[in-house]
Amino acid sequence: MSSALSPAGNSPLPVEIVDAAAAPRAPRRARGQLRVEALLSAAAEVFAAKGFDAATMTEIAAQSESSIGSLYQFFRTKESVADALMAVQVDDLWKRLDGLAARAAALPTADLAGALSVCFVDFRAHHPSFATLLERPGPPSPVIAGVRRNVRDRVEGILAAHAPQADRKLLHAMAPVIQHVMKSAVQLRGDLEGADLKAATRELEAMLAGYLVARLG
Repeated sequence: MSSALSPAGNSPLPVEIVDAAAAPRAPRRARGQLRVEALLSAAAEVFAAKGFDAATMTEIAAQSESSIGSLYQFFRTKESVADALMAVQVDDLWKRLDGLAARAAALPTADLAGALSVCFVDFRAHHPSFATLLERPGPPSPVIAGVRRNVRDRVEGILAAHAPQADRKLLHAMAPVIQHVMKSAVQLRGDLEGADLKAATRELEAMLAGYLVARLG
């Protein structure tokens, strides 16, 4: 299996997610790996600035200072570019959530709310194109469907690590609630700034802390 570095340069890019129908070949040499990295980094900028529908393959190639032919060597459709980019981004999200799960048992319940908020908000700040890719029009791709399910499962795992004595049915029900509260936390960053953003974030975290304490004790 070939792999490339992520746009952040921190983790391998799972290029196998670009299937045979989406791309004629996977990068086999270091030069090809670097081209894929540059193409996905450029795609992240274009998707964040223009949205999925308005973005074009030509713009992605131009942003990466590559030819359109170079882009099509690895990705034949805009959808395959988006799925490859999302695979890189969610790898970062899983690392963040798994890191929180590893320290969840040591956190007071009220502090877990703030840790969850920081985890999701910081992730979205580092990957501004993520929401555009996740909410793009049309039937969700297997990558998107898997991301949503995996977020819920990992949040449930964080709750279980924090409160191992809790009823798993309760934790299973709580996970999607927390997932949607975190969407609200991210939305605040788009609606507010400065002191207003800080104050609203504190209120949201207080609301989540109250919920967690009430349900988990």
